[in-house]
Amino acid sequence: MSITALWGKQVDVFVSGNSFFRGKLIESGKDILVLSDGERFVYIPLLHVHRINLSPIINDHLSDPTETSLAKDVKTISYRTILTNAKGLFTEIYVTGNISLHGYIIGVRNDYFAFYSPVYKTILISLHHLKWLIPYGLKTSPYTLCKKKLPIIPSDIPLLRSFKEQIKKWEGELVVFDTGEDPAKIGLVKKVNETMLELVIANGETVYLKLSHIKSAHIP
Repeated sequence: MSITALWGKQVDVFVSGNSFFRGKLIESGKDILVLSDGERFVYIPLLHVHRINLSPIINDHLSDPTETSLAKDVKTISYRTILTNAKGLFTEIYVTGNISLHGYIIGVRNDYFAFYSPVYKTILISLHHLKWLIPYGLKTSPYTLCKKKLPIIPSDIPLLRSFKEQIKKWEGELVVFDTGEDPAKIGLVKKVNETMLELVIANGETVYLKLSHIKSAHIP
């Protein structure tokens, strides 16, 4: 039995980061699923799905969202296709910690994408660590900011091919990793090699971070 047997049914989905979603399973691909909770579409990479099962609680009044799914008119959906189709849409994403991020996908590369947040500015997100993505309605603006107060969103910033290459370009820069909840992940990038990076934190101590475990990065 494959997950396609649950299409059109109401399910519970348990995701990394202690996240839980309940709704109708609209569609699934080899590496992502699409859920509707009646108000919005939720896109969840299968990499972070711990469990999916038929929901014991059925909502007989569950309606389809008024917005169009990013998977509409796509022959075979994939994680990368969804990210590409979400470019330029105001979106909520969750990567790590106690907060979700709100902003716009502005570029998709081999193993990461660039996300523009009015709060964090340009932030790099590893494709391996995005837990879920939820586009807002077309009429919703970030933090209800008017266009005059909303910063210009960069649409064509230069992005290197891989996450490691982009981080290496930031050698000598002050960088915040994983949104800075851990003070040992904020500091001056000294050196980046194949698997690790050398970081000097606020007190002058040198720490080493494994690249594969870094979820996000941005220059403050």
